[in-house]
Amino acid sequence: MNGRTRPLRVAAVGAGYFSQYQYHGWRRMAEDGLIEMTGLANRDRGRGEAMAARFGIPRVFGGLPEMLDALRPDLLDIVTPPPTHREFVHAAVERGVPVICQKPFGVDYADALAMTELAEAAGVPLIVHENYRWEPWYRETRRLIDRGDLGELHAIGFRLRPGDGQGPRAYLDRQPYFQTMPRLLVVETAIHWIDTFRFLMGEVQAVYARLRRINPAIAGEDAGIIVFEFAGGATGLFDGNRCNDHPASDPRRTMGECWIEGSRGVLRLDGEARLFFKPHHAGEREHGYDRGRDDTWGGGACEWLQRHVIAHLAQGAPAENTARDYLANLNVQEAVYRSHADGRRIVLDAFDPLERPLRATLGPPFPASAGDH
Repeated sequence: MNGRTRPLRVAAVGAGYFSQYQYHGWRRMAEDGLIEMTGLANRDRGRGEAMAARFGIPRVFGGLPEMLDALRPDLLDIVTPPPTHREFVHAAVERGVPVICQKPFGVDYADALAMTELAEAAGVPLIVHENYRWEPWYRETRRLIDRGDLGELHAIGFRLRPGDGQGPRAYLDRQPYFQTMPRLLVVETAIHWIDTFRFLMGEVQAVYARLRRINPAIAGEDAGIIVFEFAGGATGLFDGNRCNDHPASDPRRTMGECWIEGSRGVLRLDGEARLFFKPHHAGEREHGYDRGRDDTWGGGACEWLQRHVIAHLAQGAPAENTARDYLANLNVQEAVYRSHADGRRIVLDAFDPLERPLRATLGPPFPASAGDH
């Protein structure tokens, strides 16, 4: 596809809650003349038609193969739940259509590996829609790290507090399937920071984790502590709790607060997406930067990821979050669950995510109890 002069033709499948943010990004790119949004497929055709009308998408289909054969797009955006991913990736790959696939990527590691190998064997690009690393505050953080402002990296910490997980109606108004997911916090949420930590700090060498359920209305874990050891010698801490919130006008904008420590100072992210830098032995000051759009998710993170994929397809630019690279995130994810289940530190080099795969998160050593509720 390198060297194209016409806009790439994009089609999508899915019309659930989060898809609006991806359609928002595609619409803006169409307005810039970078892509042409050609069609939308959704099994609930009425819901698909409502989404298409909202974002100016010209054609709606009830099935994906029908749409792919009719439109022959240059790219398919899969914005559907994990159980559909393998079927939809296969339909696109057998037609030679590159894919962006929503996360969680497949139902488990084996499923993700099968999709990755399918796409690689066919030579078809497959990118996972992992957009948190594209949030403007993390792109700016990466720029500051590369510039040397923090010096040698010592540690990273993120305190997740979106405050949306309390009570019997938790998640029902937005993403009701959260209540019945057997694995929630890590699969649905902490995976974003596994990827972001890797983006900022390098590869994960070992993990140690403790997970628990606070809200008895849900099936999976909604809180936990994960300790990371990075290959470069730095450490990381993810302190996740979906039940409590944090100081922010919108607790879901950044989902929490982050600190990155280095030999030359500390960079801090607050709930308003502001960055503050404290040089070593000096006072803290705000670091001004473009925090991105405030009318969509994550400062426009979905759009930035989409623009990145279009640049990859149209110009041959290197791609982030290929399916193969994303398997490293899923490997860490499975090591986190194994650490909790076994009550021990897991070294990634000695860990096989396909050996004794875990489906559930709770049970010993932290079963749900009155104290958890």
